[in-house]
Amino acid sequence: MEQELVAVWLGGLDGTTWWEQDADEPAYAASLVKVPLATAAERVDLDQEVLVHADFASVAGGRFSFEREDDQDDVTWDALGSTETLRELRRRAIVDSSNIATNLLLEVVGVPAVQAVLREAGVGPRTTFTRGIGDLAGREAGLANDVTARDLGRVLAHTPPAVEQVMLDQRHRDAIPAGLPAGTHVANKTGWVDGITHDMAIVRPEGDVPFALVVLTRTDEPHEAAEARIAALAAEAWGRRP
Repeated sequence: MEQELVAVWLGGLDGTTWWEQDADEPAYAASLVKVPLATAAERVDLDQEVLVHADFASVAGGRFSFEREDDQDDVTWDALGSTETLRELRRRAIVDSSNIATNLLLEVVGVPAVQAVLREAGVGPRTTFTRGIGDLAGREAGLANDVTARDLGRVLAHTPPAVEQVMLDQRHRDAIPAGLPAGTHVANKTGWVDGITHDMAIVRPEGDVPFALVVLTRTDEPHEAAEARIAALAAEAWGRRP
């Protein structure tokens, strides 16, 4: 396993840094790439219907597929062979962290459009998006989906209201939201694979300055322990606001 990492970026939606810790260290993005994808999808007809299928073109050539057991979105998998709107697929990609919905959306939106969103947000060279979820041939070819905490703060600052609204319905709330006061407006997106647990959020405290918080962890501790660590860092971040 790579060296352990706990990276934090806390700041205003104007890009001002309030607190940072290893904020420029890259980590595998996991499902956090779904946020700039959701933003890029604002540029297509979200009411367009597409055929639900489970095999996709690899950026390295050929095609790949992944198994239902590696996903957490039974609704889309049950819809194989039928159609669904891009709007609903975007919602499932964020709310349920659906991998199949993500790739179906990316198939229409395209990698270059997501890269354009990242450029417009002003990310640095350590943050990259090059391939879909589960494209192992692309990964083996050295095509990375990597992020830094600082760059994801920039992405959140450029996330449109429509995407933030979808993020408010996020099902996975045991990391950043769990560390903040109950009832706080938290629009978050998690990402996890073995050894990786991340969360990123737009937070709008009632009557106070809104902010972005990103916590990336790369550790051999169990997923639930990593979530608890992120929640504790979120509580600390709340106290570090200016």
